Amino acid sequence: MAPLELKELKKQLEELLDKGFIRSSISPWGAPVLFVKKKDGSMRLCVDYRQLYRITIKNKYPLPRIDDLLDQLKGATVFSKINLRSGYWQLRIEEKSIPKTGFRTRYGLYEYVVMPFGLTNAPAAFTSLMNKTLQPFLDQFVIVVIDDILIYSSSQEEHKKYLRAVLQILREKQLYAKFSKCEFWMEEIAFLGHIISKEEVQPNPTKVKAILEWESPMNTSEVRSFLGLAGYYRRFVKDFSVIAKLLTSLLKKNAPFKWNNMCDQSF
Repeated sequence: MAPLELKELKKQLEELLDKGFIRSSISPWGAPVLFVKKKDGSMRLCVDYRQLYRITIKNKYPLPRIDDLLDQLKGATVFSKINLRSGYWQLRIEEKSIPKTGFRTRYGLYEYVVMPFGLTNAPAAFTSLMNKTLQPFLDQFVIVVIDDILIYSSSQEEHKKYLRAVLQILREKQLYAKFSKCEFWMEEIAFLGHIISKEEVQPNPTKVKAILEWESPMNTSEVRSFLGLAGYYRRFVKDFSVIAKLLTSLLKKNAPFKWNNMCDQSF
């Protein structure tokens, strides 16, 4: 790491130690760390758990389908959004599993006592927690995806009751929100890459802009990334699978990567 990265590493390690999220370790496990630049220019400390992935028994808890969730919003006119603060870090790891989260740095070996970002089963584990917490409200007036909660209603009076119920159960379970990322009593709201209002659900314009400005893929990995983003909005594109068929064929195992005029038309 460069000197500036080492300085940032030391700072973030101290913060994680002070919060009780990590502790010194003598674990035989030791994944490497790296920094990823966030949108605001700050650096996110990440642990490369790919070796751990390969021997982890996958949690099969189902993750929600966005299309199914959005279909529930018909008739809703008032919306509130709650984003949990550092969601995964609010879930403690079973003591016997803590050593497996070990990671090595210039300043020593550490391990997480809360769920770190990057573990293969983290999304499923946190989804299970949130679904159990909000079970009485799901499919009635709440949508939850990982650490994002949407409360919806058809009237102001209903919304007051629903919002109070959700906040009360979050308080009881000691799950904390990040106020700066929450919005309340909205007639139009951005949620999971969509703009939601009483009139319609539509793709977020910034995401559409990113798709339209995407440069032609140069390899299979770039094709996969593009189809991942474009496919997220397939419900808004008639015959999406037909249009994307040629690009999808480039992802077949051992298929040669040949980008031609027909690929450009599909793209």
